[in-house]
Amino acid sequence: MTIPYPNTQPMPAIAAVTPPSGAPRPRVTFLGTGYLGATYAICYAELGYEVLGFDVDADKIAKLNAGEVPIHEPGLDELLRRNLAAGRLRFSTDINETADFGDVHFICVGTPQRADGMGADLSYVEASVTSLAQHLTRKALIVGKSTVPVGTAEWVEQLVGKHSPADLGVEVAWSPEFLQEGFAVDDVLRPNRIVVGVKSEWANGMLYAAHKGVFDLAATEDREVPLVVTDFATAELVKVAANAFLATKISFINAMAEVCEAAGGDVTQLARSIGYDPRIGNRFLQAGLGFGGACLPKDIRAFQARAQELGAGEALRFLHEVDLINLRRRSRVVQLAAELLGRRSGPAGPDLSGTRVAVLGATFKPNTDDVRDAPALAVAALLGKAGADVHVFDPQGIENARRAVPELTYEETMNDAVRGADLVCVLTEWAEFRNADPVALGELANGRKVVDGRNCLDSTLWTQAGWEYRGMGRP
Repeated sequence: MTIPYPNTQPMPAIAAVTPPSGAPRPRVTFLGTGYLGATYAICYAELGYEVLGFDVDADKIAKLNAGEVPIHEPGLDELLRRNLAAGRLRFSTDINETADFGDVHFICVGTPQRADGMGADLSYVEASVTSLAQHLTRKALIVGKSTVPVGTAEWVEQLVGKHSPADLGVEVAWSPEFLQEGFAVDDVLRPNRIVVGVKSEWANGMLYAAHKGVFDLAATEDREVPLVVTDFATAELVKVAANAFLATKISFINAMAEVCEAAGGDVTQLARSIGYDPRIGNRFLQAGLGFGGACLPKDIRAFQARAQELGAGEALRFLHEVDLINLRRRSRVVQLAAELLGRRSGPAGPDLSGTRVAVLGATFKPNTDDVRDAPALAVAALLGKAGADVHVFDPQGIENARRAVPELTYEETMNDAVRGADLVCVLTEWAEFRNADPVALGELANGRKVVDGRNCLDSTLWTQAGWEYRGMGRP
């Protein structure tokens, strides 16, 4: 059922429940304090809940308890310090303490792609659920929030039944997350929807109580937060289906960029024109280097793998092409670089030895320090393998990038990266790069040649400043 909130009608489907701890509102825990769990834990404390974050990584927990956010997310550090000081929030490596504290336990661990295939690795889910279930001493609700293959909730229910005392009546539910890095605080406090998969009225009531702070904030701001109450399978499918749709939309416009490059069209004008159609919309129609990050690439692969297991692989065959289109855009940047530098491409690709290339951007998107499956860093590595002397600058992702690809040279400022460069590649659309002065940069560079991998620069401005400009899917 779909229940918009606020609602002028009574909501009999959601019965009031008393938290097993006896607290006025459910005490919530978040198992896993990576990007997902840490953000949710901090924001739920901001909503007024008593919150405990759990992780097996002692260094991470120590930093969080000291008021240090281990990730870059705008606004999160201030909320962390405020709620630690208020006493609503703490972090622990003690699973006994976690089990004893919580009424609702959210599972927020990673589900990376398996090393031996495209499917999701559920070992972290299994470890966290099993460990928690063994230490529970009263009834509780275990809620999956990690992105998982459909069918995982039923499996988690079996794990809980096997490892928790039967007389406790521990229940399982699923509630997917929809965080966008760079906007995650607002996505938790002011979500565009909440989806819950439940099997009982008690679980439904507990989850409603665990989200009431979100609904109360919406009411004070005169907003509505749609609440979709559904079954396990649908709740699990919502996140992967949404990611598959977004990935398809991004790859569609990048496929159009390939056609524009062959035909002499301009994909930016094409995207603007079709985006005016309300059936299509202009969001996620920005052609460029393609998508990356910790979610979309591995999620669409895991979705294909699970559909194959279920006998529905043909239905998602198109996602294989979506993935291929996305990956082709990375090699296209290297081709553009070779063209601008006057280097031919042989069977093994271009030889860029003897050239210095500035790469502006290492994270998969702006306003984050996340370099996981980042197209920008992947292209920088490809340029390095082609023989170029690559100098990388990113406003937030340098340390993570250096750990991931140590063979490249990393600079402390944009000017240091550009100084002496034969070619500049803008590969993440940070505002600092979009608003850079092409005249000033031209005085630092050895050659005024630029690849705009995100179509984020003012091509006219850069051309007038004497730069030879190449965009993605642009003449």
